[in-house]
Amino acid sequence: MASAAGGPSLAGVAAADPSVTDVIREAIIRGDYAPNQRLVEADLSGAFGASRATVRTALLELAGEGLVERLPNRGSRVRAISVAEAIEILEVRIGVEGLCAAKTAASLSDDDAADLVRLRARMIESVAEGDLVEYSRLHLSLDNRLRELSHHATASDVVARLHAQSVRHQFKLSSRPQRAKVSVLEHAAIIDAVVARDPAAAEEAVRRHLLSVIAALREVSAAEAAGS
Repeated sequence: MASAAGGPSLAGVAAADPSVTDVIREAIIRGDYAPNQRLVEADLSGAFGASRATVRTALLELAGEGLVERLPNRGSRVRAISVAEAIEILEVRIGVEGLCAAKTAASLSDDDAADLVRLRARMIESVAEGDLVEYSRLHLSLDNRLRELSHHATASDVVARLHAQSVRHQFKLSSRPQRAKVSVLEHAAIIDAVVARDPAAAEEAVRRHLLSVIAALREVSAAEAAGS
């Protein structure tokens, strides 16, 4: 349920609860807070049931991730990330996410492979049922899981930061039914290559997917510009 501050309510969160950062991050990614919208510490403190010190720390962390912009003597606001910048971020992600997928494929256990196969089935089912909110959630779950299973701390950290900055644009794309039908097949191909323990194929599948995202972003941006 949305709060008066413009984001989801999280009453009762303990002052030291690190989930405050996670919830604000997710709200920004979902678009609950618009680009350039002011993030007032007092409002967020009331909305999330956390101390202003906790909120301030969360905003500093999100500024480090590139999601929030700190303004001298004026507090914080959601950082506006243009389509052009999102495309640049995606171009960098091609190499690093491809590395994570390759590392995962090279060391995947049977149990983790079975989990990925189940996730693949759920993703396909969610798109077939038109549940694009669930598909977006599963999409993020897959991205997180591949980072974790890569056991490459440096690459995982870089991808997490880059992903947070560009995922808002991808979230908008995945809410389009036709794009979701394309995207889910690309994700299935990534899972198939990883489960087959084929690092080169996994890396290439990631590359094809992110190039497809870039092409889709450019297409949507051009259409929006033509209609404005």
